[in-house]
Amino acid sequence: MENRRITIIGGGNLGSAIAEGLIRTALVKNENITITRRKVYLLNALKEKGVNVLVDNVAAVQDADIVLLVVKPYQVVDILNEIKPVLNSRMIVISMVAGTSLAELQTVIGDRIPLFRAMPNTAIALCESMTCLSFDSKWKEQKDVVMNLFDLLGSTAVINEELMAAATVLGSCGIAFALRFMRAAMQGGIEIGFSAEMAQFITAQTMKGASELILKSNHHPEREIDKVTTPRGITISGLNEMEHQGFSSSLIHGLITSFEKIGAGKK
Repeated sequence: MENRRITIIGGGNLGSAIAEGLIRTALVKNENITITRRKVYLLNALKEKGVNVLVDNVAAVQDADIVLLVVKPYQVVDILNEIKPVLNSRMIVISMVAGTSLAELQTVIGDRIPLFRAMPNTAIALCESMTCLSFDSKWKEQKDVVMNLFDLLGSTAVINEELMAAATVLGSCGIAFALRFMRAAMQGGIEIGFSAEMAQFITAQTMKGASELILKSNHHPEREIDKVTTPRGITISGLNEMEHQGFSSSLIHGLITSFEKIGAGKK
């Protein structure tokens, strides 16, 4: 991966996070990373680290090995038409555009350009993303390159494209949902006596520990919950009160609402 030239079209929050993650890996040379944005001054921090910052998408793409599309759905077709003249079959194009299918994108760029869809989350800046990946079987020779890239930036799962909208909600929106739980737990921690700083630290480390329990044991969450709930205990009392207030139900409804917003959940 060290000598591959990677271009990120769209230097917003996610695009910038990807660049930060690539830098963190130290396995991609900073000078081999290019990122575009109309307001380039917002990318000065990346520029100071040696990343190429450009306004011109065509100039950014023409010498790239991997092109990451990190733009809004309404922008993607125009941008693909813009860069299409400099795309070639040795490049790999990876779309992170929500709600836009591989078939739609492939129609624009033609059948000779390897195309993948990926949905990471902003933890990619720390190389801790959960990235879901889908692609047409005809690009299986390029699969290892793409998997290796995202494995550097966290964990990767290959899924059917029909699940990509669901992956967007569970993995990408899921960051915000988890952080909202963290905020609520912190607020509760302050109310029962901790300073804001200490409540944040305890909550964050507790969430990290809970995640590691599941990732490393592969246990169902309820199995781990059972280990800390005792008859008439304080944990089960708190859990039951949360459920009475609609904790699980509200979370599930939030996921479904986000899913329907994409459009994939509508009949």
